Amino acid sequence: MRIPYEFLVGWRYTRAGRGTRRNGFISFISGVSMLGIALGVAALIVVLSVMNGFQKEVRDRMLGVLSHIEVLAPGGEALPDLDRTLDEVRAHPAVVGAAPFIAAQGLLARGEDMRGVLVRGIDPAQEPQVTELAADLADTVLPRLLPGEYGVVLGGALARSLGVTVGDAVTLIAPSGQLTPAGVVPRLRQTTVVGLFDSGHYEYDSTLAFLHQDDAARIFRLEGPTGIRLKIRDLHQAREVAVQLAGRLSGDLLVRDWTRQNRTWFAAVQLEKRMMFIILTLIVAVAAFNLVSTLVMTVTDKRADIAILRTLGASPGSIMAVFVVQGALVGVIGTGAGLLLGLGVAFNIDTLVPALERLLGASFLPQDIYLISRMPSDPQRADIVPVGVISLVLAFLATLYPSWRASRVNPAEALRYE
Repeated sequence: MRIPYEFLVGWRYTRAGRGTRRNGFISFISGVSMLGIALGVAALIVVLSVMNGFQKEVRDRMLGVLSHIEVLAPGGEALPDLDRTLDEVRAHPAVVGAAPFIAAQGLLARGEDMRGVLVRGIDPAQEPQVTELAADLADTVLPRLLPGEYGVVLGGALARSLGVTVGDAVTLIAPSGQLTPAGVVPRLRQTTVVGLFDSGHYEYDSTLAFLHQDDAARIFRLEGPTGIRLKIRDLHQAREVAVQLAGRLSGDLLVRDWTRQNRTWFAAVQLEKRMMFIILTLIVAVAAFNLVSTLVMTVTDKRADIAILRTLGASPGSIMAVFVVQGALVGVIGTGAGLLLGLGVAFNIDTLVPALERLLGASFLPQDIYLISRMPSDPQRADIVPVGVISLVLAFLATLYPSWRASRVNPAEALRYE
């Protein structure tokens, strides 16, 4: 297959210069432009992959406590027909687990210390079907939640803040009191700490308390569970499945998925990721537009070559194509090298970061400060493809003005002093 001469000439101009010092300098500038594009693309891929990794890590820890979907009765009341609702949600092909629960708020008191808690009344036999945390505790802690004994399982951070451990008694205070001749008196119930858990998510470890659902119903004076927690096959389909269930279920019920329960957090993460993408793209843009100065210098240096090509019959469009090819090759090589470098770092960051920590004698994520002590990484095609495309587009745009300027060179003027 015949290769167009514009490509061959452009490739020759891109290679390392031989001969004059000026040609070598221009080729050095081209190499610097390639290196700048490669480093910018690599940095963008690594940063976005690490941000994806942190988001995935936090999401997985969050979903270790939360269910994928919750079906709730309005107003915090008990579900009107628990058995029918359970049958309807389990009939959906995407649902792999369902467990009733009671959600309420209260206060835990130990001496003078008092903490607000999210009380979750659960069925110890069914809860492991819907959350990883309950599955981890299914054979150890959850069997200690027996109906009528008012045992409670606390998050580790909550237990430490109250200064209690397994076997200690704590007082659970329900927010709605009971009417007595002396007025409204809050309902109190002494409970015993029968176990602790550590989900790795401080928000839940410091606020969540598990009770048997029968005990929770008695304390909060409910006729039964206030909702059903669901686990589905694909957590990314939670929103679609929630919409489908909302149209299928009988009665006036509220259906919400895990993305809506933590909408503010996910929106903040997406905004931060978008801003980092924009900021790091500017680095790629600066490197790409270094091509402008490189090609302008090349056009100035190659005026005699351009004039000779014009006298041999090359059209202005062909001259423009030569320098577009040169700039595009710089962009393609730089982008390709950046993709290889970025993906190499992103896929091996769990090895590179510990080696760098040992070399520097430092810890980037101290375990006693951060919940996540390792640097996670999750390269995603949805991030990598736009990075490559944007880099190539910027490099191509940077070639247009110098190439147009080359096509405007007058052969007679260029050869006058040669």
